[in-house]
Amino acid sequence: MLLRYLKSLIYNSVAELRLYYLNKMNGSVPHIVQYQGSKRNLAPQILPYFPQRFNRLIEPFAGMAAITIAVSRLNKAQLYHLNDLNTPLVSVLEEAINNPQRLLDDYTRVWNEQLTFNEGSVAHYYKVRDDFNSGNQCAANMLYLLARCVKGSVRYSGNGQFNQSPDKRRKGVSPANLSKNIFRISSYLKNRTEFSSVDYREVLQMARPGDIVYMDPPYQGVCATRDNRYFSGIDYNEFVESLEDLNRRGIDYIISYDGSCGDKQYGNDLPNDLGLRKVMLNAGLSSQALLLGKKEVTFEALYLSANLQDVVQPTVHNQLLFT
Repeated sequence: MLLRYLKSLIYNSVAELRLYYLNKMNGSVPHIVQYQGSKRNLAPQILPYFPQRFNRLIEPFAGMAAITIAVSRLNKAQLYHLNDLNTPLVSVLEEAINNPQRLLDDYTRVWNEQLTFNEGSVAHYYKVRDDFNSGNQCAANMLYLLARCVKGSVRYSGNGQFNQSPDKRRKGVSPANLSKNIFRISSYLKNRTEFSSVDYREVLQMARPGDIVYMDPPYQGVCATRDNRYFSGIDYNEFVESLEDLNRRGIDYIISYDGSCGDKQYGNDLPNDLGLRKVMLNAGLSSQALLLGKKEVTFEALYLSANLQDVVQPTVHNQLLFT
């Protein structure tokens, strides 16, 4: 009975914390562009597991940096490091944070071109994609392709060519809407953020005690070998070895990794001997299942390193009580 009571206290506090962060962020966390796999919508569920204050947040698989933006919105970390093996993606982040007006001007020029392009906006998308694949991988071109492509999903061919198709129903985020977001993001992160585009293991070696590493690596289904739908996968065993090294060096980390939908499990659990705590986050109804006439909830797993299991939750709960 006592164990059941203690568990109910934990579950209630977690629910309260999610509501607290949802209210505190108030749906106002900005984003640069729609990006498939982004954890922006899950941020209110993820942030309660971060310390109230810490030195530096490191994202080795940054994508569009949704968690970094959410953490910086609440000013939890002093410094930030964004890394992704996809260099053009990192250039978008760097321009948005350090040179938002230049990115806005360049993007506006590319975006406006589609409105007067003789062969139409879809043909214009393919022209920009061809330019990108021919070497003109500037931040504005990458951002435009992300804004216009299907589901904001980065896809590459076997020889490294961006090959995602355009979404013919829309023209991508307008410069006006982009402006609202990137200047806010810049105000949170400018002069506080380092950028890199290297293997994640190099970035992990930079971590020091007092940092938090947040990792959202490619889904396990594309980890063992290169999958052309993604820029790069990772090897499961190498990833586990990297986590073991973080444990030895006393580095705290949080991982979004596997999950489930209905009766289907995506990927294998991380090994028990890493000493991680696994939390399942409700990601909402599966859109794929809905298309098949089913109502199935998707859950995504969050893994917490040892120190965060014992220290973080009471600290954040105190903030909830006394803010």
